[in-house]
Amino acid sequence: METSTNQISLDEVTIRFAGDSGDGMQLTGTQFTNATALHGNDLSTFPDFPAEIRAPIGTVAGVSGFQIHFGSKAIYNPGDHCDVLVVMNAAALKANLAYLKKGGVIIANISGFDPKNLRLAKIAEGVNPLDPETLSEYKVYEIDISRINKECLKDSGLSTKEIDRSKNMFVLGLLFWMYNRPTEGTIRQIELKFAKKPEILKANLSVFRAGWNYGETTEVFENQYVVEPASMKPGNYRNIMGNNALTLGVIAASVKSKLPIFLGTYPITPASDILHELSKYKNFNIKTFQAEDEIAGIAAAIGASYGGSLALTTSSGPGIALKTEAIGLAIMMELPLVVINIQRGGPSTGLPTKTEQADLMQAYYGRNGEAPIPIFAPATSSDCFNIAFEACRIALQHMTPVFILSDAYLANGSEPWRYPESSDLPDIKIEFAKANPDEAFMPYLRNEKLARPWAIPGTKGLEHRIGGIEKEDITGNISYDPINHEKMVKLRAEKVERISDYIPLQQIDTGKETGKVLVLGWGGTYGILKTAVLDLIKEGHDVSFSHLRFLNPFPKNLGAILSNYDKVIIPELNSGQLVKIIRDKYFIPAIPYNKVQGLPFTSIEIKNVILQHLND
Repeated sequence: METSTNQISLDEVTIRFAGDSGDGMQLTGTQFTNATALHGNDLSTFPDFPAEIRAPIGTVAGVSGFQIHFGSKAIYNPGDHCDVLVVMNAAALKANLAYLKKGGVIIANISGFDPKNLRLAKIAEGVNPLDPETLSEYKVYEIDISRINKECLKDSGLSTKEIDRSKNMFVLGLLFWMYNRPTEGTIRQIELKFAKKPEILKANLSVFRAGWNYGETTEVFENQYVVEPASMKPGNYRNIMGNNALTLGVIAASVKSKLPIFLGTYPITPASDILHELSKYKNFNIKTFQAEDEIAGIAAAIGASYGGSLALTTSSGPGIALKTEAIGLAIMMELPLVVINIQRGGPSTGLPTKTEQADLMQAYYGRNGEAPIPIFAPATSSDCFNIAFEACRIALQHMTPVFILSDAYLANGSEPWRYPESSDLPDIKIEFAKANPDEAFMPYLRNEKLARPWAIPGTKGLEHRIGGIEKEDITGNISYDPINHEKMVKLRAEKVERISDYIPLQQIDTGKETGKVLVLGWGGTYGILKTAVLDLIKEGHDVSFSHLRFLNPFPKNLGAILSNYDKVIIPELNSGQLVKIIRDKYFIPAIPYNKVQGLPFTSIEIKNVILQHLND
């Protein structure tokens, strides 16, 4: 509804920033996101960038994008299509026009549409990508952002390159004006970021204010837009990305278990941020070790676990492949270890900066011998905190390695997070083995969880054998006895199965407890699937949604839930992995829907799939 001050009220908006990797689109999107979070909107973001550190300038392959979906209502995904597309050059328009809604707004930096940029974007000679007839379905604003930026900073004393790098601040200021974002917090962040570079600080603030003033004083834009704060549960909130949430979850588990953290790892996209973040919190008795390779990283973590630390290792699919033998060692030794896999497009190097869910089978079966391992998967960026805490708790109390399967979509995406007080989190009770002078120590004498004692090396009276060779039940002596080996294999498997007694029962997230169709998801697909199901329920369709966070073992009641529906549809960003496991375990004809493009689902495509099966 239009107001007397020429302002339009909106429930939700999706904006996509796109340009060269050096145009600062990720920074622009992040700053806009932070201001939007401070304003009280619910939001979800999706960064989309090339794998190269410095991708080919001006080319479609070198385009970097950042999408934010925010609103005054609950937001579950970063949006299928955007309302506003900001493009810094011709390649950005070519790569992203398909993501813009019909009737949407294009803000184009016309300096990025000169002959050189058109040629780099491989646009046919004589074709104008901004031609009004070609873009007749959109509202197009052509602004010479580069020229205005240079004019604004002509007396700054900065080099041409430094001046050019400031133009993203003009975009940020303009969008702040268009959507009434608060500027105070962003200005403070810019001041902190460039506190030691006063000339850069002055330039960025000048261009930021120039963008705001352009919207305020020119007659180019007809309206401003108001998106009121969302109604959210009272509490303290911050905007958080998945990898940051994983880091804080591990730290919380360390505090609650009173154990030091040891991270043994090797850098790999998109998991490296966990190493970077943990290294900032050394005051929490954290040791981070960047090893010479993946194998050394996990081997060091296993040693730290043996020594009594909360140990973890991080990687992505290719690195997990290298860690496989050591994961099997940790399973055989029955030591607590958290293995975090931030999944990306594969196989091999694959698509390093794109998302995928194709490492589930790797986590389930990717080791020699019978080597079951608990597998947990966060549903949202903020849920990464909860899953990290739970994975640490299970690993420590059940004496087992635990897999966390996050993905690039969750790792780099962000959302508001209502962070808990320390008192809201349960203590993680840990008891190390104690020597009894009247009895010999039995390193495989198990408790009700089938967990063996955690004996700290060097403790008098707790001498025992450790290693990858099979041990005798109870005594821990080396054993090649066939019957003992089978018994130990089954005990290790049963220990994992018993974890189902210590995790929550499965819930129906959206919809009825029984019905025609159940959509069953896992990992980062949560927001898209929930949005699609909510839309279909509003349209009167009989469909429900449940999302798995515990993948091995499954919650104890999952089979009963699945039997309450005529059809079970399992959408996955792989060629069909969870669906195979569900079919095998529960003997139901689960229906797969798969996509392996390095891109997340859209709610529209999920709706169409569900409707197809409802109509069938």
